[in-house]
Amino acid sequence: MDVLIYLIPIALFLGVLGLAAFLWSLKSGQFDDLEGAKWRILEDDDLPDD
Repeated sequence: MDVLIYLIPIALFLGVLGLAAFLWSLKSGQFDDLEGAKWRILEDDDLPDD
């Protein structure tokens, strides 16, 4: 049971760290263009121009 003294703060720290990373990604605009990625994958930029 003594190990809980270490595990609970570590788990709380990792949870706060994950929340901070998620909030940073929202603020930096990672989720702004949800439609663009599916259209970019369909473009054929590697075709040679004839």
